[in-house]
Amino acid sequence: MNNSKKYDLLTIGRSSIDLYSANVGSPFTEIKSFNAFVGGCPTNIAVGATRLGLHCAILTGVGNDQVGAFIKNFLQKENVITDFIPTIAGTRSSAVILGIEPPDKFPLVYYRDNCADIHLDIDHVNAIPFNDFKASIFSGTALSKEPSRTAMLYALESATKNGVTKLLDLDFRADQWNDPRAFGIVIRTLLPQFNIVIGTEEEILAANLTDSSQVSIKHQQISAPEIKGNIDKAIQNIIDTGIDTLIVKRGKDGASVFEKGKAEVKVPGFPVEVLNVLGAGDAFAGGFCYGYLNGWDLYKSVRMGNACGAIIVTREGCANFMPTLKEVMRFTDERGGL
Repeated sequence: MNNSKKYDLLTIGRSSIDLYSANVGSPFTEIKSFNAFVGGCPTNIAVGATRLGLHCAILTGVGNDQVGAFIKNFLQKENVITDFIPTIAGTRSSAVILGIEPPDKFPLVYYRDNCADIHLDIDHVNAIPFNDFKASIFSGTALSKEPSRTAMLYALESATKNGVTKLLDLDFRADQWNDPRAFGIVIRTLLPQFNIVIGTEEEILAANLTDSSQVSIKHQQISAPEIKGNIDKAIQNIIDTGIDTLIVKRGKDGASVFEKGKAEVKVPGFPVEVLNVLGAGDAFAGGFCYGYLNGWDLYKSVRMGNACGAIIVTREGCANFMPTLKEVMRFTDERGGL
C-alpha cells in the first residue's frame, strides 16, 4: 500500500439525517419521540474509519437546507474531510426514520425522493483528486439511479487510472431500485473492476437475483431483506467474475473471506447482546479498511471489522456511535484479541 498518499480513504454515496426511535421496544405506531443522528452507508464508514485513525474524505451530496447543514456540521466535527460535498440546488438532503424493537424488528422508512446524493454527477467526481487517495469504497445504492450511477462509473474509471484500491460495499436496498433484479445486473457488470467486495449473505444473493419473488421484506426492514437462493453458488458466481477478494458478512457468526483458487477462510465474530442492527455492516467496513490500509493481513483486518460491528449493535445508532480505536482494542483484548 502506498504510504505517500495524502488521504487514506474516500467513501462515496448516500448521506442522511437519521431519526431513531427514542422509545426502544415500542411499536412504530406508538413512538413518542426520536433522536437525531447522521447516517448513510458511506457516511457511517467515513466516520467509523476516521475515529479509528484513518484520514478520510466523503463524496456525497446535500441540499441547500438545514438538514444538509446538520450533516456537514457533524462530519466536520468528526474530522471527516467535507471539501468534496457539493450543495446541489433543487434537491433535498435525505432522511431515514427507524423503529427499534429488539431483538429482530427494526422497521425503516427512507425519504429519498429528489435526494441530493442521487444527483451527484460527473462534475462532482471531477473535483476529486483521486491520485491523493490510497483507497475508495463505493456503495451499491449510489448505482441505483441517474445521474449518480454514471457519476459512480466515472469515479470507478478515475480510481482505476490513478491506482486507487477499489472496494464495493454491496449496500442492497430493494426499495431504491425500480426492479430488484436491476441491482444484480448492474453489480455483476461492475464486479470485475473492484479489488474487494463486501456484502451480507442476503446482498450476495441479491447480486444474483433472477426472480423478484425471491425477495421478501418483513416488518418494513428494508436493510435486512429475506432472499431465497443458493448462497454457495452465489458466492462462486461472484468469485468467478475475477475480483481479488470477496468478504461475506455472516452476523453473529463473523465473516468469511474468499479468494479465487483458495479455500474459504472463516473469521469468528464476537458474541454480544443486540440492541440495534443498523450500522453493523458499515462499522465492519470501517474497521476492515483501517486494518487493510495499515498493512494487516485479511484475517486480522476482517477480525477488526467484526469487532467494530459487534460494538455498534450494542449501541443506539450508526455514525454517532462508531467506536474509537481505544474502545475496539479494549473490547478485543477482553475477548482474546484480534
